[in-house]
Amino acid sequence: MTPHPAGQNIHRVMNYVPPTPAPPPPAAIHADHLTVVRGPRPVLHDLSFTVPPGRITGLLGPSGCGKSTLMRAVAGTQAKVTGTLDVLGRPAGHPALRTRVGYVTQAPSVYADLTVRQNLAYFAAVLDPGRAAAGRRRANITRAITDVDLTTHADALAGALSGGQRSRVSLAVALLGTPELLVLDEPTVGLDPVLRRDLWQLFHDLAATRGTTLLVSSHVMDEAERCDRLLLMREGAILADDTPEALRTRTGTETVEAAFLHLVDEAATAARTAANVKERTR
Repeated sequence: MTPHPAGQNIHRVMNYVPPTPAPPPPAAIHADHLTVVRGPRPVLHDLSFTVPPGRITGLLGPSGCGKSTLMRAVAGTQAKVTGTLDVLGRPAGHPALRTRVGYVTQAPSVYADLTVRQNLAYFAAVLDPGRAAAGRRRANITRAITDVDLTTHADALAGALSGGQRSRVSLAVALLGTPELLVLDEPTVGLDPVLRRDLWQLFHDLAATRGTTLLVSSHVMDEAERCDRLLLMREGAILADDTPEALRTRTGTETVEAAFLHLVDEAATAARTAANVKERTR
């Protein structure tokens, strides 16, 4: 007896297995129990966090809280690091990350006696050496100069530029080779409001059009609103890891700065309570 076609359809429907959803993309940065010690004291205290790919994560906190130390650890240039710190699926500082991570320090890292174009040509040759890569290097240099809006200053000596312009040259160096991760240590310090606005627009364009992950540090709280996600730091510890909106909602405040102060007060109260309990149990 031939099975009825409708029965076959029912059988197929009953055996239908929905496709397995694609796993989420791996974190651009993953830290677990990350600690950095300088001298006799820890500078970073047992940090655990992730940075999502293709987004702008702000690292905010007052001067001296450990932001630059954490940036150096991510870039692979910080000594005495313990715990886990993976960057783009590799241990921080791995040789394979050299062209995949761009790092901009607070102080402009350019040669004053070279022009903007010559600075970029030098660093491009370090990152992508050889005659066969000459055309690719020229294209990368032109693109990086355009990205940071220094086309009209490309042949000016770096030493003759303003502080803000030299900072943009450092950023252009970091953009050579189209890195997947940009680690930017206070890139807007000393810039006027127009340049700050333009730089943040570039950051958003890089994330949106190229899928670049950006970790941007600042002690200016109003820049927090420009980030997709925030890591708030104080005294070597992370107070919060969330979106700006979620932080405001969680603390019942109207600004990220007010949320940060609320969390600082909350942490101080918890520390005093713990100290009192410890004292009473002696």
